[in-house]
Amino acid sequence: MQDMIIHHRQALDMAILAPTRAKSEKLKGLASRIKDAQGPEIQYMTTWLQEQGQKVPEHHAAHEGMPGMATPEQMEALKAASGVEFDRLFLTMMIAHHHGAITMATKVLGEGAHQRISELASDIGVEQTAEIRRMQEMQAAL
Repeated sequence: MQDMIIHHRQALDMAILAPTRAKSEKLKGLASRIKDAQGPEIQYMTTWLQEQGQKVPEHHAAHEGMPGMATPEQMEALKAASGVEFDRLFLTMMIAHHHGAITMATKVLGEGAHQRISELASDIGVEQTAEIRRMQEMQAAL
């Protein structure tokens, strides 16, 4: 749960860049949906951790080895990009990021977890699989 919060936060960090840097209105809409979905999921996971007496990770906590996470250099490149260059980089990074989230969710489901967390992991897997398909279509159109 702690890792997924860190993972989701990076997706939000990426998504909030889109309104001012992306060229594609479709990509801006996708980024807005990612932000709108993952913000409440972070809150849900944070509340759950607090209810369990567990630590909530800091915003920029370490994430080495976490599937799909962008490196600091990749994040800097995304922040510096605009237009079609931003769109390409965002889609490449977010597709990898979503694949990582699906890997993490699948692990949670395979290990057996608290019912609420299993449901969340299942929802994340379904939502992000659908978003990957949409992003791949957007990538092909660039």
